[in-house]
Amino acid sequence: MPVGKDEIKQVILVRADLDMGKGKLGAQIAHGSVSSYLEAEMFDKKIAKEWIDAGQKKIVLKVPDQESLEKLYKAFKFKKVPCALINDAGLTQLPPGTTTVLGIGPWRSGEIDIFTDKLKLL
Repeated sequence: MPVGKDEIKQVILVRADLDMGKGKLGAQIAHGSVSSYLEAEMFDKKIAKEWIDAGQKKIVLKVPDQESLEKLYKAFKFKKVPCALINDAGLTQLPPGTTTVLGIGPWRSGEIDIFTDKLKLL
């Protein structure tokens, strides 16, 4: 199994400024994970399968606000790293369209860490 910058992992970035309950937070993280996986599978089926076979490593990190999340989304899109920005439907705790999380990968750690290595665990 590859390690270091060639390791395959998924990272989910969560907005720290939103007051989501535990259930809402879990659901948003799950949306980010699944949506980002589907993006990665379209980019490179081999990487997506390798991630599944290796145990689906995920890391959940926090970002301070929506602006930070959107900047990172644009950076990953520019670098052609598969990712998915999640906007809440607004049926429970948040207003419709609230951007909650960014799912990144599964992809090579080295290409993810460039933008996330200074972020803290949720």
